Amino acid sequence: MGMLSLPGFLSCGKKKDFNLTNEKDAHSSDSDENSERGNWSNKGDYLLSMVGYAVGLGNVWRFPYLTYQNGGGAFLIPYTLMLALAGLPLFFMECSLGQFASLGPVSIWRILPLFQGVGITMVIISTFVTIYYNVIIAYALYYLFASFQKVLPWSDCFSWADEFCSKTRIVSDCNITLHGEIIHANYSFITSNNLTCINGTISYKPVQFPSEQYWNKVALQRSSGLDETGRIVWYLALCLLLSWMIVGAALFKGIKSSGKVVYFTALFPYVILLILLVRGATLEGALDGIEYYIGRQSNITKLMEAEVWKDAATQIFYSLSVAWGGLVALSSYNKFHNNCYSDAILVCVTNCVTSIFAGFAIFSILGHMAFVSERPVSEVVDSGFDLAFVAYPEALSKLPVSPLWSFLFFFMLLLLGLDSQFATIETLTTTIQDIYPKVMKKLRIPVTLGLCTLLFFLGLICVTQAGIYWVNLIDHFCAGWGILIAAVLEIIGIIYIYGGNRFIEDIEMMIGKKSCLFWLWWRMCWFFITPVLLMTILVWSLVTFSRPSYGSVLYPTWGTAVGWCMIIFCVIWIPIVAIVKIVKAEGNLVQRIVSCCRPAANWGPYLECHRGERYSHIVDPKKKKEHEIPTVSAVVYKQQ
Repeated sequence: MGMLSLPGFLSCGKKKDFNLTNEKDAHSSDSDENSERGNWSNKGDYLLSMVGYAVGLGNVWRFPYLTYQNGGGAFLIPYTLMLALAGLPLFFMECSLGQFASLGPVSIWRILPLFQGVGITMVIISTFVTIYYNVIIAYALYYLFASFQKVLPWSDCFSWADEFCSKTRIVSDCNITLHGEIIHANYSFITSNNLTCINGTISYKPVQFPSEQYWNKVALQRSSGLDETGRIVWYLALCLLLSWMIVGAALFKGIKSSGKVVYFTALFPYVILLILLVRGATLEGALDGIEYYIGRQSNITKLMEAEVWKDAATQIFYSLSVAWGGLVALSSYNKFHNNCYSDAILVCVTNCVTSIFAGFAIFSILGHMAFVSERPVSEVVDSGFDLAFVAYPEALSKLPVSPLWSFLFFFMLLLLGLDSQFATIETLTTTIQDIYPKVMKKLRIPVTLGLCTLLFFLGLICVTQAGIYWVNLIDHFCAGWGILIAAVLEIIGIIYIYGGNRFIEDIEMMIGKKSCLFWLWWRMCWFFITPVLLMTILVWSLVTFSRPSYGSVLYPTWGTAVGWCMIIFCVIWIPIVAIVKIVKAEGNLVQRIVSCCRPAANWGPYLECHRGERYSHIVDPKKKKEHEIPTVSAVVYKQQ
């Protein structure tokens, strides 16, 4: 029978309404399977966005230090095991979940309405994190601009330095042998009398390297503590504004624009890492740095220490960005039959290999710095802010053509931060789109720009003179327990309440039927190993809680209280939403709880053509009117 040219369901996902305005969302295109939400333009856009989201600053400034600290190459054993036991199972679960229902981190909890607060917690934590994460990008921008000078401003003790600034260690005193007796003497006395210190007895004056003073006195204009807010550091505020403008520009068309930007932001850091590694490997002392990184003889006995396994698990957990909501959001734009299994393995392995690769690039140059300054590598190695903005810049300043290497390093940090930020903001806009689809269809650009503007103003507290303390405080609380709590509830809810076997059947609808042997490993992890590991990390983190500090500066009591308030604000929605759902349900208390533990009536694949017999009963109330179409059109649809 011939095709009638009537509006209706043209094909799977290509739905046409009956208005003649031909209005189109920038988020979708004619080639999309899901014309309402849109899809990635191609597989490369998705994979690079996922790699960019997972591979971030932690791969460069935390993993190499943990490896060095926990037995060198031996640390790769617990790291790899934790990837297989905790990281990959959660990563695969979230990718499958988002792709199956084509929904963001809040709406996805149609799968288990009682736990919808978990999705809200993920989004709120992502909001907190995106505020301070862009401040770190602003720091990288500031140092990037500061590198456009013939002489790097932190290469020596210039006018901003105080009397404690020094490029080398200054000997204070030591023990000497005088007239057959060992005495303790001032170094000025020793040099004036041509005497020699006894090995191992030298004491040094407390000095700060130029890069450390530049970071605190010039870049941050750091105050004495959280109590002293001070003024807004104007150039950091401008860098923060620029970073939000870059993010807004990259996301103004949603995944259609960000999917193209990540081809540069996700790939170019690897080029820079390779350049830094090649340059570092040719420097004197590079081998010493690499030996400290992986160890000439790895300390296998370190594996007997519980702290090493805890460090491996937490690094994998945070590095892969699970339980933030971003993996669900990005995967929700996949086509239904995309192979999310192979994607999950590819992205996870890429993330871990990047961490190991970055370690060689970082430690080779730190080894050269130790050689030049005649200090052991252990004294120049650091992690976090001190590695990125103190130790490594100090090392780069000692290289020939140092502004070039400095530019490349901070450009790499900028790119690593940006593509993670793109995905986090996309998580927030996806949540808004799922809740208000008509608003996002018409006003995607104003909503995205408005969100970036709001987050910029919220981040201004982090570019005051006390800003670094706020950045550290949010990171200490929000990016810690909140994520662990969300992850534990996520896996318990999906595997034990919704049903692990049922979830596996959902995945097989997308990637095809698999053997029992194929699912054996995933069942072991999802049903037992992964939740136990997550619970262990959570309990350990709570038991070993210590009052937050930045360097030697302890936070005031009210600052710690603010941190607890932030984390409570993030997780309080879990019980609140659960109570609201139970109150709105019908029947007695037990019946209400049971009904809230069942999937919502509209849970299942987003498009009708993917629902099959298992989800053929679904009728989305929001789309009910769309089914009230002319009879001829309905007949055409059925015949197709």
